[in-house]
Amino acid sequence: MTNILLTLGVLLVFTALLFSLYKMQTKHIKFSKRVFIALGIGILFGIILQFVFGNDHVVTKQVVEWTSIVGDGYVAFLQMLVMPLIFISIVGAFTKLDTSKNLGKISFHVLTVLIGTTALAALIGIVTVFIFNLDGATFTQGAQETARIAELAQRQEMVQDLTIPQQIVSFIPKNIFADLAGTRSTSTIAVVIFSTFVGLAYLGIKQKKETDAQFFLKIIQALDAITMRIVTLVLRLTPYGILALILKVTATSDLNSIVNLGKFVLASYVALITMFIIHLILLILHQVNPKTYLQKAFPVLSFAFTSRSSAGALPLNIETQRKTLGVDDAIANFSASFGLSIGQNGCAGIYPAMLAAIVAPTVGVDVHSISYILMIVAVVSISSFGVAGVGGGATFASLIVLGSLNLPVEIVGLVISVEPLIDMGRTALNVSDSMLAGVITSRKMKNLDDSILKNPEAVVESN
Repeated sequence: MTNILLTLGVLLVFTALLFSLYKMQTKHIKFSKRVFIALGIGILFGIILQFVFGNDHVVTKQVVEWTSIVGDGYVAFLQMLVMPLIFISIVGAFTKLDTSKNLGKISFHVLTVLIGTTALAALIGIVTVFIFNLDGATFTQGAQETARIAELAQRQEMVQDLTIPQQIVSFIPKNIFADLAGTRSTSTIAVVIFSTFVGLAYLGIKQKKETDAQFFLKIIQALDAITMRIVTLVLRLTPYGILALILKVTATSDLNSIVNLGKFVLASYVALITMFIIHLILLILHQVNPKTYLQKAFPVLSFAFTSRSSAGALPLNIETQRKTLGVDDAIANFSASFGLSIGQNGCAGIYPAMLAAIVAPTVGVDVHSISYILMIVAVVSISSFGVAGVGGGATFASLIVLGSLNLPVEIVGLVISVEPLIDMGRTALNVSDSMLAGVITSRKMKNLDDSILKNPEAVVESN
């Protein structure tokens, strides 16, 4: 009875915090400020719960279960939009192109940034392992890790015989309706490919049957307007969702596991932060103020950090590029959509490269060999295609990389206890890279709107 009363008391406080965020919205406090406040309140509230009850107490579990209605519900709403938004965004991008002549340039620049930064991220991950002298032989295995390793063995069977050519073929949508339902790990990139074909077909019809093309254009424009309105409605929930999501993370984190694997966690975040700094340097090289970028990208990066879902961040990603960073609409749609399954710096770059470098010496491989380092970077870069932008994408990428290099996959299971903590930073880096690709491509194409980029009032609002 006491625990029930305590749970109700904590939930009343949580409800009051949600109401305070609502009052801020009615007073027209800026969206980014409300997101920042929600993040801070959630961290503080979660720490208090951790300190008072502990992460495994019945009260903490019950509170998190109820507050997850807000957090997980918000993520579910965003994920609901992902496939329709990818389709409408990419097809809509084609309708904004006068001809297909710029399509090759846009695709080339976007993919160059995504894949190039992933290769660099892999190299940074390997170097970080060397700097911190991480040794896979020192990682301990408990009950949780044992169960995870058994699960991974089953997943490994799905990819162990999958060659790179077969992996490429798996991207092609055999049943677009199944892929729109997200039934495969490569469904996201399959929808991207299908949407591209639809867009190319539109450009072809536009030259031969203008009346039909105009009719199709009106349908896409109407669907785009409806979809973006739904996006706006869902984005209004962002501060509430972030409050609940970060509360769950801070209240349920296993501090003992974090301490035991503290060196690996620290090394991972050093690699992630280093790569993020490189993002900022690349922005500087393309005449973009990193401070401006950080201020305007904060809402989407904070959501990616707390939700651990690149796919869920897609609506906010596109809106941020278009409305605050001045990226051309077509390029924003391409970069955000492609970034869901190609070139994820954190999940498909740093993480699998670090695991490969950690575990290789345990089977007698000289990981310090330049040729082997280059092999890891190459395998990671190629394998980064088709990594789903949802929870588990990093595990999938790691299984492919480790399997391709004939390395044991058990290392993935040994770090399961700190996986959520690291995944937060990985996801934020993934989303940053897709926005980086949009900004750089728009600058290369000479259509980055500096009047929007440099305007402090140009922010994403949930009106």
